[in-house]
Amino acid sequence: MDDILKHKIQTLLDQHRTMQIATLRPDGWPQVTTVGYANNGFEIYFLCGKDSQKASNLAHDNRVSLAIDDDPAQVMEITGLSMAARAEPVDDPAEGENALRMLFQRYPDQTSMPGPLPTPADVRIFRLTPTVISLLDYSKGFGHTELVTC
Repeated sequence: MDDILKHKIQTLLDQHRTMQIATLRPDGWPQVTTVGYANNGFEIYFLCGKDSQKASNLAHDNRVSLAIDDDPAQVMEITGLSMAARAEPVDDPAEGENALRMLFQRYPDQTSMPGPLPTPADVRIFRLTPTVISLLDYSKGFGHTELVTC
């Protein structure tokens, strides 16, 4: 991947803080939800409840698809990322603490969570490693994408 494309992808990852993630239910149907995320380069972290459907789905099949974008006023201003990735649970306490720190830095005004902020023992933290990234940039033409294999 060339440096310009890598920079564009990194910039979009850094600019946003929510993504839509599709996991596969045991019956084969995809399930899409919106989650907050933090990234360290192209590694993406998110958390969910230990007993959530997402955690259950990922225990069954760690393949995910995700989208990161915004909602511009004009169709031809759409930019974003679509990725295929593998989700791995974060079991290392130090990595989990770091992931939580990064996640809550993305939400400095967080006030709506009940009780104290969660610890790695309270939630399920996942690390996403992309296998394919599609950079969407409609300013270059309707539906324009640049595909990158990682």
